[in-house]
Amino acid sequence: MDTYTGAPNSRKSILGIGNALIDVLINIADDAVLQKFGLPKGSMTLVDAALSSEIKKETKNVARIIQTGGSAANTVNGIAKLGGKCGYIGKISNDEMGNFFVSDFEANNINTHFFYSETGTGHATALISADSERTFGTYLGAALELTAEEMTPEIFMGYGILHIEGYLVQNHALIEAAMKTAKENGLLVAIDMASFNIVEQNIEFLHRMIRQYVDIVFANEEEALALTGKNPEEALNEIAEMCSIAVVKLGANGSMIKTGDRVIRIDAIPANSIDTTGAGDIYAAGFLYALAENLDLEVAGKIGSLLAGSVVEVMGAKIPSETWEKLIPQIERLKSN
Repeated sequence: MDTYTGAPNSRKSILGIGNALIDVLINIADDAVLQKFGLPKGSMTLVDAALSSEIKKETKNVARIIQTGGSAANTVNGIAKLGGKCGYIGKISNDEMGNFFVSDFEANNINTHFFYSETGTGHATALISADSERTFGTYLGAALELTAEEMTPEIFMGYGILHIEGYLVQNHALIEAAMKTAKENGLLVAIDMASFNIVEQNIEFLHRMIRQYVDIVFANEEEALALTGKNPEEALNEIAEMCSIAVVKLGANGSMIKTGDRVIRIDAIPANSIDTTGAGDIYAAGFLYALAENLDLEVAGKIGSLLAGSVVEVMGAKIPSETWEKLIPQIERLKSN
């Protein structure tokens, strides 16, 4: 693929599409609950309404935090906090959780393209282990009903980048329709690979989509391994042959970016990790925001790393307002270097 040389000034607004979910964040003392419900540690597993209810009953005496969630929604929320222009496509219900979702996005000045269903708004139960690893039992609810037919060209007008969460691959037709319509309307397409088990289950489809439509791929070590069968550095090289920009995130070891023959290594910032929920999502937020601002890829990686290192120090995928106040001046310095 061609080396990435920067987004033209018209590419200022980022559109996210994903499963619109409410995150229910629960700390667990040990991993027995994961074993009981057959949830592979560190994975995202789709569950039905009954199993979702059982998981909540099993953990009913444990404190929890409720936030808007879904991978792409977290990314878009981060872009909005940075002052970037952004929008979001998702399907919810006119219920308490759906209304909470709408209110949160409106408060953050995110342009919304919501579709509605009679099915309840989806929610993801995030079980956070003592080592800060998170495991999701996700009931998609209304989010499952977002369709390819709803991806009309009008939604994509005025945007320069489409960011897709890999968790949408439960609906191949939807992902392909969104990517195809975005490309036809001149948008760059970015995808975050989602959980390693989701990649494994959809590997042929993902390879085809990346080669045919995708400009930017985000993957962590496990996802990169699932996608290519290779170690991080070799995986980075293989992914970069499929698209313009490959990003492999290495957790505490930082991240690697490749475009053409250029390889950039980004250090992680020191962090006291208590919950890794949303770390990859907020990294993508910083990275895509920088691309939309026409900044160099190294600056994009540094902003992504700064945000990721900040979100792992709190419960959930949202950086607190007081932390944002400290981060914005640091980001401005990175932008001006």
